[in-house]
Amino acid sequence: MKRFAQLAMAGLLVGTASAALAQTAPITMPGAPGQAPRTITAEAASKLANSGYSPADVAFMQHMITHHQQAVDMAALVKARTNNPDIIAIAGRIDAGQADEMKFMRKWLADRGEATAMPDMAHMGHEGHMGMAMPAMKGMASAEQMAALAAANGTAFDRLFLQLMIPHHRGALDMVDNLLDAQGTAYDPAMFQFTTDVTTDQKAEIERMNKTLAGLSGDPRATLAAGFRNAGEATLNLRKIASLPKPPGFFDPTNPAGLFPLKAKSPKDADKPAEPAKKDGEPPKPEFADRWALLDFMNSDMAFSGDMMIAGSFHGFNVYRLGKDGVPGLVSSVVCPGGQGDVSIVGTLLITSVEEPRGRTDCGLQGVNAKVSAERFRGIRIFDISDVTRPRQVGQVQTCRGSHTHSVVDTDASRIVVYASGTSFVRKSEELSGCMDTAGDDTALFSIDLIEIPIANPAAARIVDRPRVFASEGRIAGLWRGGDHGEGTQDTEVTDQCHDITVFPARKIAAGACSGNGILLDISNPLKPRRIDDVSDKGFAYWHSATFNNDGTKVLFTDEWGGGMRPRCQAGDPKTWGADAFYGIENGKLVYRGHYKLPAPQSDKENCVAHNGSIIPVPGRDIFVQAWYQGGISVIDFTDAANPKEIAYFDRGPIDKDQLILGGYWSAYWYKGRIYATEITRGIDVFKLEPSAFLTKAEIAAAQSAIYPGGVFNPQSQTQVTWPAAQVAAARASRK
Repeated sequence: MKRFAQLAMAGLLVGTASAALAQTAPITMPGAPGQAPRTITAEAASKLANSGYSPADVAFMQHMITHHQQAVDMAALVKARTNNPDIIAIAGRIDAGQADEMKFMRKWLADRGEATAMPDMAHMGHEGHMGMAMPAMKGMASAEQMAALAAANGTAFDRLFLQLMIPHHRGALDMVDNLLDAQGTAYDPAMFQFTTDVTTDQKAEIERMNKTLAGLSGDPRATLAAGFRNAGEATLNLRKIASLPKPPGFFDPTNPAGLFPLKAKSPKDADKPAEPAKKDGEPPKPEFADRWALLDFMNSDMAFSGDMMIAGSFHGFNVYRLGKDGVPGLVSSVVCPGGQGDVSIVGTLLITSVEEPRGRTDCGLQGVNAKVSAERFRGIRIFDISDVTRPRQVGQVQTCRGSHTHSVVDTDASRIVVYASGTSFVRKSEELSGCMDTAGDDTALFSIDLIEIPIANPAAARIVDRPRVFASEGRIAGLWRGGDHGEGTQDTEVTDQCHDITVFPARKIAAGACSGNGILLDISNPLKPRRIDDVSDKGFAYWHSATFNNDGTKVLFTDEWGGGMRPRCQAGDPKTWGADAFYGIENGKLVYRGHYKLPAPQSDKENCVAHNGSIIPVPGRDIFVQAWYQGGISVIDFTDAANPKEIAYFDRGPIDKDQLILGGYWSAYWYKGRIYATEITRGIDVFKLEPSAFLTKAEIAAAQSAIYPGGVFNPQSQTQVTWPAAQVAAARASRK
């Protein structure tokens, strides 16, 4: 029976094939509208369906040959210009590896009857092979840069070689990504394997080159030893006066550093011997589990009132009293999980931000497992802290996206006005009525939450408006729509949220760092914020925070490129990505002045990017203390915003030598003559500024004497400080 079925099928196939060969019906291809169809052969029709390789595959190979050739040309310059063994080794690997890859690419093209070069390589970026628009090759050095490299020698050559070769390698990775993003590419197995090999090899070489370039910097922060409690440290014009570990109950006692576990071996590999060293002499790297440890115990932001400091956490908050020499002493710890725990103090009330879906109305530790639950809490909590040893939750405001951060905008005898910013997903309307993330005027996106808190009855706090601060010309999505800004620019998030809004009530303005834009708001009427200007930056990935100078004539925005969890301060990273941007405020408009980024290269085991900071109130100068996560803290003078400069710093080595652990400084704030810095994983550090060529003893004393209205510092509610006249005069005289 089976044999008969096989014969019957064979007969059917032969009959079908014969019919196909005998087909006389025409095969046509329509033209564009208005054009006559044309007749094509069956052979031509079959070729159109060929998916063995695509025009994009061909163009990729042709471009990559030219791209690789420049790397080989750069490597050829090494021998006569440096004796640095690391540079010589890098050049040797590039010369051997990329020459071999070019040989493969030329053969791949020749085997398919394709040219090894684009028809017109001089006009890349315009119409290319088969009428397809081709992107320019990313990371290629210009003719001027190649000439400068050829003219350099010694350490100058080494540095420039790496500064050009790192983006060159990254450009190759971008070319692979662009190819694989296109439809119908890399179907050919040999082609796909080649792209995989390019990605693996180039990433490994970038890692080596970043380490080598960091070693050339001469900055002591570049090569600090790793360690959780014993990391190497480097400091300039700052003195660390205290380091406080996290309080009991606010870290995992079995894993206080939050290390990843080693990846478990599969049963079949359990008895295999350890992997030998690689051919290049590098030891094998340990492999760790891919999943991040829970962020339950991360330290976050701080607020101050009188001699009280409250440090937020994803696990709750801790209350301290500032004692002798400004050193905090723990008073109480409050467990109330939900992240991210940003805090503000208004009288005897404490406001905290809650965004994570594990947050509960009762502050429970068990989280919420159901997709929809009345027990879930996301929004702002209100605590009565009149007895700081036993804070009581007295109010809650549920919001659609939770509260990532918040700003105390206005306070009088009867009520507090708060702007809450949510950056997470929109919860289901079944859980909170009116929450929608779909298109339309009712969406919870493209707005902020305006909240009123009655001081006499915080339980009655509520959302009173959701201002559409991104609207333009009748569209609620009126600002940046997401994506890059052109060749060689950053991929910037869509503007549908604000991460931080820093209000400056004394000047009736606010600055919003709003994902894809920086915005300036008129808050003359706190209940009706009005956008008066907005800016974008081709190097910003995610507008994160904003800080005014003391007279409100400048604003500093930070870019959290990589979300704070990536090593974005490596030697080869762009100097205006993950940086600060300075803008003047002129006639209600934001006017660009300059950029600043941490100058000390960090390792690939340190998450690093611009994060939170504050003004150091020196009369007549604009000085800022900046947290960089594991990049440490910098004190930056931006009096001349076009030429900002670092005048003090502190840094530690990475938490671990083998793995990137989320850590470093979340915030660094000046308060009453000290810099307080919350360290995500380790605890809290306190610093004192030291007089130097950049900052006099009298200027530091004046900053310490600054008077904050109400004696309060809340991170996103900037107040205009004043000074005793004698301190101002002494500071000015000391600069002469």
